[in-house]
Amino acid sequence: MAGLLDLLNSDIGKTLISGASKQLGQNKTQTSSALSAAIPLILGAMKNNASTPQGAEGLLKAISKKHDGGILDNLGGALENRDVLSDGSGILGHVFGGKEQNVAQAVSAKSGMDLGSAMNLLKMAAPVIMGVIGKQSKQQNINDSNGIGDLLGGLLGNGAQKEQSLVTQLLDADGDGSAIDDLIGMASGSKNKGGLGGLLGGLFGSK
Repeated sequence: MAGLLDLLNSDIGKTLISGASKQLGQNKTQTSSALSAAIPLILGAMKNNASTPQGAEGLLKAISKKHDGGILDNLGGALENRDVLSDGSGILGHVFGGKEQNVAQAVSAKSGMDLGSAMNLLKMAAPVIMGVIGKQSKQQNINDSNGIGDLLGGLLGNGAQKEQSLVTQLLDADGDGSAIDDLIGMASGSKNKGGLGGLLGGLFGSK
């Protein structure tokens, strides 16, 4: 199964980059860079949540009720709809447990995009990712926790374990309840490469 980041080179990905850059007033190169950082974090957090029976059930319910892949049929128009941002905000709050601001700061620092735009980009990307998951789960007739976990792992690709570990550490790198300083350090490269800085470098590549 192709990884979700491969979508950035597909027609859907090009529409997402073009539509998001237009809505945010950012250039396409910066938007693409920010999305390549944001997508694995969102997907990794979703896989973390789906690792419990309750989390998997919640994801499957959301897919069956709202995220069946329909957003992909007219993605350009969907990105112009403010409801997408509202929907994305709800998804991010669920998967990141209220710490989505930390994730936006990491994406901002990595891509050079301002924090407000990085947050709105995350909100735009989340429903699209859910749409891709919903469409593939419908095509593969997935209706249980094992199936959805395997699907998410396939979308993440071979680095699934790394992305999940990164998400956990990203939200609280020191285990102290606050990751802001850690995110700044990681993004500037001041963290030791063998730890979280190394994980970020491996996932995002060098700036």
